[in-house]
Amino acid sequence: MTAKECFELLVTQIHVTALAAVNEDGLPVSGIADAVYADEAGLYFLTEKDGTLCKCLKSSAYAVCSGVKSEDPVNGTAVTVYGKISEAGTELLPQFFTAQKYLAEKYPAKKAVSVFCMTAGSGEWKALSGKESGSFTFGAAEPEPAAEPQAGGYLVTDACIGCGACADACPQGCITVGDKAEIAQEECLHCGCCADTCPVGAIEQQ
Repeated sequence: MTAKECFELLVTQIHVTALAAVNEDGLPVSGIADAVYADEAGLYFLTEKDGTLCKCLKSSAYAVCSGVKSEDPVNGTAVTVYGKISEAGTELLPQFFTAQKYLAEKYPAKKAVSVFCMTAGSGEWKALSGKESGSFTFGAAEPEPAAEPQAGGYLVTDACIGCGACADACPQGCITVGDKAEIAQEECLHCGCCADTCPVGAIEQQ
């Protein structure tokens, strides 16, 4: 599936997604957001204005969204998208509410929502049967990795033995393992699962 096809699945069939970002204290925050529209600019979400997630998204440069279309545990598709996110204007709100009829009932007061747009990044999709999967990129460029680990993030030291325990424990799937594990800092939610799991204590919090 292409990025366009995955966005269409999120917008027209999945609708409600889990959206997560890192707050100013370096802690992960997640919440519910509606995937409502996609165009050349990116993927648009609605979330409750001034809620915890909304406040976090306003201060975060990156976010990750996940959604699942499933009629049963076997036949369905999971989509995850991660990338740059920023608050968008409200000019497209009438278009969103016209295209997604359920929004009028969910948000009777349009002023109670904020609009965010994920403009560039990458993603992956996977059939729940495990038989098919793929990845994609979208926007002008993929998210730029942080030059240094962000405050509160985790760093793999030279004590790493490359066992892969941290990669298995990472809920974000942002750790790759070769001779030494590497953490994609721009995707890390700073949850600490990798450090807690490492059998030799090779992962340190910054």
